[in-house]
Amino acid sequence: MLYGTIKSDLRINFKGGLLKLKILLCPDSFKGSLSSHEVCLAIKRGFLRCTHDVEIVEKPVADGGEGTIEALYYGLGGRLVKTEITGPLWEKVNAQYLILDDQKTAIIEMAQAAGLTLVPIQKRNPRYTTTFGVGELVNNAVKNGCKKVILAIGGSATNDGGMGALAALGVKFYDENQKLLPGMGENLLKVQTIDTEGAEKAMNEVEILIASDVKNSLFGPEGAASVYAPQKGANEEDVFFLDKGLMHFSKVIREKTGKEVDSIPGSGAAGGIGAGFCGFFNAQITSGIQLIMELLNFEEEIATSDLIISGEGKIDQQTLYGKVISGIYELCQRHNKPLMLLAGKIEEEAYSIYGDKVLALCSIVNGPINENEAFLKASYLLENVSYNIAKLIFRNFI
Repeated sequence: MLYGTIKSDLRINFKGGLLKLKILLCPDSFKGSLSSHEVCLAIKRGFLRCTHDVEIVEKPVADGGEGTIEALYYGLGGRLVKTEITGPLWEKVNAQYLILDDQKTAIIEMAQAAGLTLVPIQKRNPRYTTTFGVGELVNNAVKNGCKKVILAIGGSATNDGGMGALAALGVKFYDENQKLLPGMGENLLKVQTIDTEGAEKAMNEVEILIASDVKNSLFGPEGAASVYAPQKGANEEDVFFLDKGLMHFSKVIREKTGKEVDSIPGSGAAGGIGAGFCGFFNAQITSGIQLIMELLNFEEEIATSDLIISGEGKIDQQTLYGKVISGIYELCQRHNKPLMLLAGKIEEEAYSIYGDKVLALCSIVNGPINENEAFLKASYLLENVSYNIAKLIFRNFI
């Protein structure tokens, strides 16, 4: 049984009427249960249970945050590089990044080195966490010959303005007594002088693209600390302290480099790491979802598909203002292609909001079920709802 709404006019323009239907699967992850790749596999199994007379193209998507490496690895191939780095609590952790087939482009996820999931709840406090490991990953990629680094930020446990990452790349920060400062939020206010003499010279030849769709300023009411630090374990006093620290840090960067990093849109994303990179290296902040879609050649895939299926863990009134779904929706509108959305949970207001915007809006939950059980059965539920959708399509129109 299908739980959701499907437009009564479900007719899809088949190429000539009898040719194989091309279906593009491009979901986001179902956070807490399935990666975007696993979502693709479950939907595909459901359709193939109904018919093999269909062409299914899998394009797992990410928004430039967690899951970006996986999405691009399955979409583009490349080589995964595993290494040991410094985690957000200064302990050693295992991480990986992706080098694309051109051997010159590295995809790095900030969450691999400074992710919130790497910090136990009782130890979360962005005053003391670091992005040092992010800098180590960048350095490793550069030493492996990469000239372009795409840094996917999101899901971070940090609020150090990129100070830790910069330190790993050779930038030195000193207090008023010329004492060397470790890179973390606690030390932002203490920085008085910056020494770039020891910075990795190879970084001068590297282009850094910081993938983010967050537009927050570096500091202030909409800044990194005010908006995101509480989610990382900061209390009210911590937020005030970190906000002042980022303001001071941007001032010291301006005095050293002449760059107004606090005026860059999105400089407050992921604890201000973009501001730090833009202040010292050839870096720019760019739309994560647009960058991912360009790399995966999404517009052509959508233009040549007959049906597009996407989705995420929860669909509510903010969904079309989000990252992955909004990007896909815009391309479907541009090319007049039908879009189906699947979700683990659909808020009541979503049906009235999206009823006329998408071909179908379906929950994968088929009856009363608690959240934990839904998470555990997500793959099974996705497969079954996809099977029912396939039956509806192929029974009526083929």
